[in-house]
Amino acid sequence: MDLLIEPGRAERNYWRDLWRYRELFFFLAWRDVLVRYKQTLIGIAWVLVRPLLTMIVFTFVFSKVAHLKSGGIPYPLVVMAGILPWQFFATALSESSNSLIGNSNLIAKVYFPRLVVPAGSIITSLVEFLITLVLMAAMMGCYQYLPDWRILLVPAFMLLAVACSFVLGLWLCALNVQYRDFRHIVPFIVQFGLYVSPVGFSSNIIPEKWRLLYSLNPMVGVIEGFRWTLLRGQSPLNWPVVLLSCVLIAMLTASGIWYFRKMEKTFADVI
Repeated sequence: MDLLIEPGRAERNYWRDLWRYRELFFFLAWRDVLVRYKQTLIGIAWVLVRPLLTMIVFTFVFSKVAHLKSGGIPYPLVVMAGILPWQFFATALSESSNSLIGNSNLIAKVYFPRLVVPAGSIITSLVEFLITLVLMAAMMGCYQYLPDWRILLVPAFMLLAVACSFVLGLWLCALNVQYRDFRHIVPFIVQFGLYVSPVGFSSNIIPEKWRLLYSLNPMVGVIEGFRWTLLRGQSPLNWPVVLLSCVLIAMLTASGIWYFRKMEKTFADVI
């Protein structure tokens, strides 16, 4: 039997191939979940320890030291509601930015749509998010601060967080293949982003003249949206900021997919 290789065939079927290789997507995602906590002392409990310690530190700094107001909401809940989307975003961005390098042997030998690799790395962070959400629910139960109907909008803001981390991950993982310096830059981006995002405080404390510039961080609308949905709307939400985040994420999505697809043809040779 002869094997016929047609130029451009893979290109024409690329988006269809994403569905054909769905089993590879789930395999890579499950493998990442298993490997992440293999041979660790407390295993998956790290998912709870990290946000809990971060919440304690941020509550002390912003509530006890800086004396920021929470509008009658228990300050630990304000912080945890901000940590939920931020920890997902930071973990997903770090994992996806290194996903191509981590799967270099597979990429160099086998054809499949390379988008499968960074997309699969997002699942690990999504599993951690669901576990941390249980911690948030337990804290709300302890404070007897139950959510209302707004909690139904959590999936919408979660979708924004997934999109934001995925498209930025596409940019960074493609750049990381070409320029290995970016693996050192990503931790700095994550750390810097933590300080310029309203994780431990409400964005309402930002002076009015700086609000628009501050809102150019697409995670501002996402984090504030999470607070609004989980804290019964008592944490104010600026809907124009959410709309701006949606527009920015949509622009990043278009440009991220374009750049990733442009560089994808060179991955097997460069990596």
